[in-house]
Amino acid sequence: MYDLGYFRNNLTQIQERLANRGFVLDVDMFQNLDVRRRQCLTESEQIKADRNQATAEIAKLRKAGQDTTERQQQVRALADRITELDEQASKLDAEFRDFLARVPNLPYDDVPIGRDERSNVEVRRWGTPRTLDFEAKAHWDLGPELGILDLERAAKVTGARFAVYWGAGARLERALINFMLDLHTREHGYREVLPPFLINSASLYGTGQLPKFAEDSFRCEGHDLWLAPTAEVPVTNLFRDETLNSDELPISLCAYTPCFRSEAGSYGRDVRGIIRQHQFQKVELVKFTRPEHSSEEHDKLTHHAETVLERLGLPYRTVVLCTGDLGFSAAKTYDIEVWLPGQNGYKEISSCSNFDAFQARRAQIRTKSGKGKPEFVHTLNGSGLAIGRTWVAIVENYQQADGAVVIPEALRPYVNAERIDKSGQIR
Repeated sequence: MYDLGYFRNNLTQIQERLANRGFVLDVDMFQNLDVRRRQCLTESEQIKADRNQATAEIAKLRKAGQDTTERQQQVRALADRITELDEQASKLDAEFRDFLARVPNLPYDDVPIGRDERSNVEVRRWGTPRTLDFEAKAHWDLGPELGILDLERAAKVTGARFAVYWGAGARLERALINFMLDLHTREHGYREVLPPFLINSASLYGTGQLPKFAEDSFRCEGHDLWLAPTAEVPVTNLFRDETLNSDELPISLCAYTPCFRSEAGSYGRDVRGIIRQHQFQKVELVKFTRPEHSSEEHDKLTHHAETVLERLGLPYRTVVLCTGDLGFSAAKTYDIEVWLPGQNGYKEISSCSNFDAFQARRAQIRTKSGKGKPEFVHTLNGSGLAIGRTWVAIVENYQQADGAVVIPEALRPYVNAERIDKSGQIR
């Protein structure tokens, strides 16, 4: 969301920067709305001035004992026109808000320019992919063979792109949630929060999912409630319409939630296994910072997400997304991609984004220091991590020649075991 004055005064520059991310700004529509809105406001203010003057004249005429019937009729006509103009202005304001609400955020200057993921730039790697002396299996084969992952029964119960975890599989999922929450709260300084999983439309608007991406979310029929697509939405909106004390920033929160996404635009991608599901679990990291600190805090948050993979011994690489691959609300994003030997490649497991003031302006989240003027905070978030994809990475990276899976050392206290044997039992 944008400040209207800034948008109007920097229209050409904004158009060029948005073009870098593949968005065509309808300048003619903006200018048409802007002109019509200002004409309504200008005419309304002029007529209000005329009405005030006429009212003062009527008072003088009455005092002088003169007939004011005609003048009163003129004032009533002016009042009717003011009402008509105010209604037009209100309607144009709503059209303006809807127009601006569908315009994505401006990418930062240091974001590489490109059309799609092929122009993303790798910034670092950690770990060396393990060399296997046997043919690696993908999780969609290994999980069912171990009896810990069941996609067929999930499809029977609900439909495609859902999963059932059995026994050791469910235990591994639960262990990952607790491990990540403990790491982020005990070592990285985040405060844990458990938000509602049902959210209203205002919350989705605040973080940028509405109005543009309604089809990607699940809505509860007959209610203004949606299933949370990510903890980013309820956690960011905890402070909607609030002014935060500058001395308390940055505020760092982490939350576990199930996430629900219809993935309307993703059919044909990652159709096998549990990489892209309609329901999945995630631990999310969310930060509220002063504008001058947001880049530093963005780097910290990304490192915190990377630390999860390092503790689990999972090789990864981090890339900065190009302009054409940025999410709608993001000004800059780092994607962390974990190595999956069963698929012989890296797969995204976390997106860590700096939204600048884009979300804060939509959600009206400000900060104030002393007697200074309130300003919008910067919001940041990232997966710390996606649980299902971490589950996949462990099963594929720690698989053994006999079909067993070794539990990473850092996770053993949470599972109370060292391996899942070839029969699917925890040992």
